[in-house]
Amino acid sequence: MEFSRLQLYPSPLRRIPFSGQIQGGLQDGKSIIISGRVLTGANRFHVNLQCGSHSGADIALHFNPRYESPGYVVHNTSQSRCWGSEERKYEAPFPQGQTFTLQILVEQDKYKISTNGRHFMDYRHRIPFTQVDTISVEGMVELNSIAFQNPAPYLPPQPAFPGYIAPQARYQPQYAVPPGCGTIPYKTVINGGLHPGKNIVIQGVINPSASRITFNLRYRSGIAFHYNPRFDEKLVVRNTNQMEQWGTEERSGGLPFQRGQPFQVTISCNPHHYNVFVNGQQAHTYKHRYTKLNDIDILEICGDLQLTLVQA
Repeated sequence: MEFSRLQLYPSPLRRIPFSGQIQGGLQDGKSIIISGRVLTGANRFHVNLQCGSHSGADIALHFNPRYESPGYVVHNTSQSRCWGSEERKYEAPFPQGQTFTLQILVEQDKYKISTNGRHFMDYRHRIPFTQVDTISVEGMVELNSIAFQNPAPYLPPQPAFPGYIAPQARYQPQYAVPPGCGTIPYKTVINGGLHPGKNIVIQGVINPSASRITFNLRYRSGIAFHYNPRFDEKLVVRNTNQMEQWGTEERSGGLPFQRGQPFQVTISCNPHHYNVFVNGQQAHTYKHRYTKLNDIDILEICGDLQLTLVQA
C-alpha cells in the first residue's frame, strides 16, 4: 500500500461541531484517521460520514460512543431524515478525558472500524460509499487531526484537517501511516533538515505490554536527539550520540505516556533547545549538543508502538 502526501488546511479543529469536505469522496481501500480527546464528563459524541454538508443530508455512517452505564457505541445510517435500525456494541473504546485514534477503512461492502489501533467492528454499507463527500464531528470531544490515507496506486493529494499541535507549530506536509501495518522500525527523511521553528509530529498507540520506545533525530554519523520513553523504568531518557559515544543521560521529568493508549508527540526545534510536547502538554526540554541543525535530516522511530501519523 502507498500513502499519499497530505496537505493541511489552516483551520482550527478544536471548534466543535466540525464539518469538512472529503476531496474526491471515498474509494475502496481509503482510510480516514481521526485523532482527538474525549472531554472529561462527556456523555456522547459522534463522527458522521455524510452525503453532503447541508442540514438533513443522508448519513452513511454514524459512529456514536455513549457514556452511559454500561458504555456502548451506536452505529447507524440516516436516509431522507429517517434513522435505520441501530447496531450497538456494548464496549467503551475511548475513556473520558483521554486521547484517542479512530480509523475508518472503506471496503467494497463495509466500513472496517478500528479504535486505538485495534479492530472494533464492521459496518455494512446501507448507502453506497461513493456518495459520501463530507465528514462531521459533534459532541463532547476535541479534535487534533483528521487525515486521509489512499490505497495504491497513488491518487491525488487529499487534504487533512490539522488542529492544535503545540505552540509555534507550523503547517507542514503530513504523511499517514496505518496502525499495525509493520512499519516499525520506521525511518524517514526530514526535508531540508532542522531549523528553529521546525516541528515534528508523531501520533500512534503504545502497545499494551510496552517496555520501551525510541524517537531519534539523526545526522550522518550520529544521533543529535535520542528520546527514549522507558515503561520498565517509568521515565524518559534523553541523550546525544557523537562519534559513536553516548553523552550524559537526562532522566528527569517523569513518563507522560501510558501503555495501551494513543499519544501525540511534537518535537519543536528552537534556537538553543528542543521542546517536547506530549498530548499537547510540554513534557521535556533538551539543550542542543549537536548544533549543526541543518545536518539533522533523519527521523527514526522504533519500539513497542503502532504509528498512525507522522509529520516531518
